[in-house]
Amino acid sequence: MKRFFLLPVAVAVVVAGFACAANAADVAKGRAKAVQCQACHGMDGIARIPEAPNLAGQNEDYLIKALKDFKSGARQNEMMSLVVKPLSDDDIANLAAFYHGVR
Repeated sequence: MKRFFLLPVAVAVVVAGFACAANAADVAKGRAKAVQCQACHGMDGIARIPEAPNLAGQNEDYLIKALKDFKSGARQNEMMSLVVKPLSDDDIANLAAFYHGVR
């Protein structure tokens, strides 16, 4: 009986692992996209201008929410709204993963 219970559980764990891997952000793509962010936020995530926040090591979920809020207009900043407008959800996730990993 235990054997019949464990097999579906094992399959579910494997499938969930593949689903997470498929949705995982691509840090390399985030780094490539971050080239357009470097003038203000720096490739190392340390701001180049006083008005821009440091992004190095920032919480990934926070960055995703902030970028999506700029894109939707829920958060107001003329420059960021223009920069974020053409980004896809994948671009946003990739950028967030990249800057989260910068130390």
